[in-house]
Amino acid sequence: RLHTPMYIFLGNLALMDSCCSCAITPKMLQNLFSEDRRISLYECMAQFYFLCLAETADCFLLAAMAYDRYVAICSPLQYHTKMSKKLCIQMTTGAYIAGNLHSMIHVGFLFRLTFCGSHQINHFFCDVLPLFRLSCVDPYINELVLLVLAGSIQVFTIAIVLVSYFYILFTIFTMKSKEGRGKALSTCASHFLSVSIFYGSLLFMYAQPGAIDEGDKDIPVAIFYTLVIPLLNPFIYSLRNKEVINVMKKYMKKKKVCNILKQVSSPLAS
Repeated sequence: RLHTPMYIFLGNLALMDSCCSCAITPKMLQNLFSEDRRISLYECMAQFYFLCLAETADCFLLAAMAYDRYVAICSPLQYHTKMSKKLCIQMTTGAYIAGNLHSMIHVGFLFRLTFCGSHQINHFFCDVLPLFRLSCVDPYINELVLLVLAGSIQVFTIAIVLVSYFYILFTIFTMKSKEGRGKALSTCASHFLSVSIFYGSLLFMYAQPGAIDEGDKDIPVAIFYTLVIPLLNPFIYSLRNKEVINVMKKYMKKKKVCNILKQVSSPLAS
């Protein structure tokens, strides 16, 4: 059961969350415990590249998961036909391609900037907005590209999520069985919670005019979507999912039985 499309998307979402945390956390911890807090330009660009890749891929993966829930609830008899393994792989691959292209475009535009004044980044990682503030060149083009690309990606993926949930809610409220309604709502609750937190943070950070002038006000939001959300996602999805809990219970029982057998067999071996 854990090889269904939803769990394939969850696995890739977990991979991107790990990528996001691994891009930021090691350098952040080094800065906390070391006096040398320097970072080279290429290290800075690499950090932003992997962060942008992870966040963009997350947007498309969450949209794919919303479509998966739409098919599962609105067309349950056609689920395995519509959500084929081929389509699942295509969606996942498309998310990674979009993430790479989006990252490369922004990194390419960042290299047009020059940093001739203060080189102190007022942030805990190399985000694009603090780099704009350090630039001696007018970052208007970079800001415009950021607003257009980030805004387009979020509008496109949010539209998929909203349309999917519109049909999902319509189908749920037309169900005659209360038990069926509760089960369907429970299936979508964890995904909708994760989507709301993730997209809300990104829209506040990047898809608003004048975001470059916010100063260090965006740091709490950045901490939330780069460190807190990747930490929360496994709990949001796993602890609310009966199939995952059942697999964990079976694994723990199996491990407990193995330990008992080892304890019983060890005196005989001696």
